[in-house]
Amino acid sequence: MKLDPDCIRDVLLVVESSSSFSKQVGLDDFVHAGLLKKYDFESVMYHIRQANYSGLLENVKFTMGPDVIIKDLSPEGHKFLNDIREDTNWNKTKSIAKKVGSFSLDTLKTVSSDVISSLINQQFHL
Repeated sequence: MKLDPDCIRDVLLVVESSSSFSKQVGLDDFVHAGLLKKYDFESVMYHIRQANYSGLLENVKFTMGPDVIIKDLSPEGHKFLNDIREDTNWNKTKSIAKKVGSFSLDTLKTVSSDVISSLINQQFHL
């Protein structure tokens, strides 16, 4: 399956908004957020798995049913999501990734971090 950067971002946004110290995230949270209307079940589960493999999520368990249980975003997941939360930053990140020809999660994380660094540097030169 092809990686969809927008689906990764949407997964991270749902995990962030649905998790707390005492609440884990399950498939129902993705349903209530509308992700299974925007993407099919296989795509959402695939992107959860890819986010987990990339260290963006904490304690992911796939269960029979089928269901998923996610404890929270990892520190790396929080950083990445904070870098891409704003649509302008996300669109710039995707634009640069498209120009270099790579939408891998490693590339997206690097580019998003560089986009934020560039914006910070601009503030020092005002």
